[in-house]
Amino acid sequence: MTNKNVWLVGTGLMGIEYAKVLNYLHSDFLAIGRGSDNCKKFLDTVNIKPIEGGLTAFLKLNPALPEAVIVAVGVESLKNTTIELLNYGVKKILLEKPAVCHPSEISELTSLVKKKNATVLLAYNRRFYASVRKAKEIIEQDGGAISCIFDFTEWSHMIKNLHKLPEELETWFLGNSSHPIDTAFYLIGQPKEMSSIYKGSLDWHPSSSVFTGSGISDQGTLFSYHANWESPGRWNIEIMTKLHKLIFKPMEILQIQEIGSVVLKPVEIDDEIDKQFKPGFFLQLKAFLANDHQNFCDIYQQEWNMNTYYKKMSGYKN
Repeated sequence: MTNKNVWLVGTGLMGIEYAKVLNYLHSDFLAIGRGSDNCKKFLDTVNIKPIEGGLTAFLKLNPALPEAVIVAVGVESLKNTTIELLNYGVKKILLEKPAVCHPSEISELTSLVKKKNATVLLAYNRRFYASVRKAKEIIEQDGGAISCIFDFTEWSHMIKNLHKLPEELETWFLGNSSHPIDTAFYLIGQPKEMSSIYKGSLDWHPSSSVFTGSGISDQGTLFSYHANWESPGRWNIEIMTKLHKLIFKPMEILQIQEIGSVVLKPVEIDDEIDKQFKPGFFLQLKAFLANDHQNFCDIYQQEWNMNTYYKKMSGYKN
């Protein structure tokens, strides 16, 4: 029963989305949950009975090592769950973003990954959206991105009422806003130079609430960003090449503007798989299981991101 090729740790909403893809791929997987309510919802939704009681209790049964593990637990449990798996001997992990709750925690994780000679990849599924893949293709055909602007405004009026732990809300920038930021830098290159300014605070996010900045990427792309969590807005990314302006608003849809025109046209994309499953999940999981890791952010890159620009943009001190 426990000798499975893949373990899925976490049976909440994200775990269910992963299980849908694993079922479709006919993967030999075992789901491991903690609470009985989530485990029951998981069973009712995907028709797979998970192991209840949590990972620690499960590992005491000395199960055979799997080929890969997907970690889809709550943000507050990501680090400790991953450490437990690494210490048990797991070598390949797909870890939900942002990997840790606070930036100061990530060095412990990366040190252990290196010590265990393991592979830990972050599940930034927007990298695998059909819209993003198509944009990457157009950018390459056009000779690269010249400039970029992006916005990661969050809907504070809704977030403040979510039933989330305080530590998750206090680092909402990492857990949520890093999605569009990661996507932008995935398409234009990592920041080489960047100036950042932030101000304001919210009851649930005391570090900052308004964000602006600009810089240049390692591919020579000039960029600027803005987000105001105290005002209306939404995520969006605009990338300019010599021939086109590419616009993600929303992220699942790609629009294009051509030289000499003010008309925005929708770009035809093959997004059927993104409609069948949670967008990006199918191609992300398929690539992970096939050891095709070139489009992932690994744990070392995530540590660099946190220390180089996430803390700088957000105002987080640790």
